[in-house]
Amino acid sequence: MTDRFSLAGKVALVTGGSRGLGREMVLAFAEAGADVVVTSRKAEACEKVAREVEALGSQALPVSCHVGKWDEIDALVERVYEVFGRVDVLVNNAGMSPVAPSSSETSEELFDKVVGVNFKGPFRLMSLIGERMASGDGGSIINVSSSGALFPQPRFGPYAGAKAALNALTGAFAREFGPTVRVNTISAGPFLTDISKSWAAEKRESTQSAIGRPGHPHEIVTTALYLASPASSYTTASLIRVDGGLY
Repeated sequence: MTDRFSLAGKVALVTGGSRGLGREMVLAFAEAGADVVVTSRKAEACEKVAREVEALGSQALPVSCHVGKWDEIDALVERVYEVFGRVDVLVNNAGMSPVAPSSSETSEELFDKVVGVNFKGPFRLMSLIGERMASGDGGSIINVSSSGALFPQPRFGPYAGAKAALNALTGAFAREFGPTVRVNTISAGPFLTDISKSWAAEKRESTQSAIGRPGHPHEIVTTALYLASPASSYTTASLIRVDGGLY
């Protein structure tokens, strides 16, 4: 059974891979046999996780990149193909969800940053890497979206809208790059990552969901492995909620 989830001989690129859910996926992919590109804005943080990957016996390439900037994305892609010559799994995990004082007080700069990281950047990465995957041996693209797109809240309009747009991209690119490239969405709910330290105490303990609590970061891993591996060979253009059954 574990062979179905094997990523031996594969190369995975994870944005926002230096902490939180991204780090969990990076390490899980390495344990499954993949070589991993770890990218986030901070080079030192990427290098730290890359050493963890290497300790698991896989190759790692740490690359700092601001995914809201296309010139940095283009450089990232060229660097990855220069080193590994391929990408088999792309995970668009990087995101940002700042709270504005109010919708009317949301600055254009903040709006553009939120849309840039959550939508514009993933569009560019999928465009470049998906095209190469489709012309080669295929691959899997995983977009990490948010329950905020399905249950939008006040003052999070730009974030909810950007993640909803990311959900739409999943279907568009699944058709554009299929049948050899599968594109799917993980709709992540509240997880106890670094960002949860700013939550009110009650939100760190309970959620309005069927399971009734926030998720632990490692609980994203099995869904990510399923979508990255041959186990999901007939799954594409899908949105899988990993949110404890929010309502």
